[in-house]
Amino acid sequence: MTRVPRGYIARRRRTKMRSFASNFRGAHLRLNRMITQQVRRAFFSSHRDRGRQKRDFRRLWITRINAATRIYKVFDSYSFDSYSKLIHNLYKKEVILNRKMLAQVAVSNPNNLYTISNKIKTIN
Repeated sequence: MTRVPRGYIARRRRTKMRSFASNFRGAHLRLNRMITQQVRRAFFSSHRDRGRQKRDFRRLWITRINAATRIYKVFDSYSFDSYSKLIHNLYKKEVILNRKMLAQVAVSNPNNLYTISNKIKTIN
C-alpha cells in the first residue's frame, strides 16, 4: 500500500496540538506522537488537580485557623479542640465567615480573631 501524505486537516490538527505544547522541552516539543501523549496527560493532570487544589487550600486554611486559635488562646481554656469550638460557635451564632476569610484574619491580625471569638461568646 502506498503512503498517503494526508492533507491540510491532519496538519491543522497537529499544529493545534503543537500550540498546546509550546512550553514543553526536548522531544515533547518536537515529535508529534510525543506531543499528543504529553498534551493529553497535561489536560488530565490539570483536570484532576483543580479539585485537589481546592482540597489542599481548605486544609491549609483549617491548619492556619487551628494554629492561631491555639497560639493566641482564642478560647481561655487550654483545650485541644479550639478550632472545632470556634467553627461550632460560628455556625451556632449564624456568623457568615468562611475558612478562607478566617485564615486571612488569623495570619494578618490575630487580635481580630480574638475579637471575633469574644463577639461570638457574647451574642445570645
